[in-house]
Amino acid sequence: MELSLNKEAAVSAGARKTIAIIFFLSATVIGAFIRVHLPFTPVPVTLQTFFVLLAGAYLGARAGSFSQALYLVLGAAGAPVFAGAACGLAALLGPTGGYLAGFAAAAFLVGALKRFTDHSFALTLGLFCLAAAVILLSGAVWLKIILNLAWPAAFKLGVAPFLAGDLLKACAACSVYWQFRGTARQLF
Repeated sequence: MELSLNKEAAVSAGARKTIAIIFFLSATVIGAFIRVHLPFTPVPVTLQTFFVLLAGAYLGARAGSFSQALYLVLGAAGAPVFAGAACGLAALLGPTGGYLAGFAAAAFLVGALKRFTDHSFALTLGLFCLAAAVILLSGAVWLKIILNLAWPAAFKLGVAPFLAGDLLKACAACSVYWQFRGTARQLF
């Protein structure tokens, strides 16, 4: 009888984790459709970073990065889930490809290091800002490569326009995480 209850608890925990992964994958898709086009850069402002950071914080390193990797696979396979309803390998190899690749790395980073920062809002915010910087850096490196830019131009197009917004998204994500981190442990 006890073995049966443990098996049900394990299945229930696995089902909850799967639902959580799908939730954050879906949230990232929704974040892609909340976008603002900037005329001076090929990269739009989206709400995706907010959800990427929360995926890592709530799901942990493996499941958080998996939710983002699954998002990339879904888009590469042809689902119109990237900003502007873009999809396919062309979207992954286009100007926003570096940012998209940075999503899984950022979620992994947050999930892997949050245990060291979970006792302090300021440290957690610092971690979220670091993860957002990983996304921006991977995006700028990719822009430099595909557009054959010098580093200052890559920074001007791929990082500078997004610093204030990403700081705001990191603050908002940290506030949400900090407010619901106890509840989330029970859910995820």
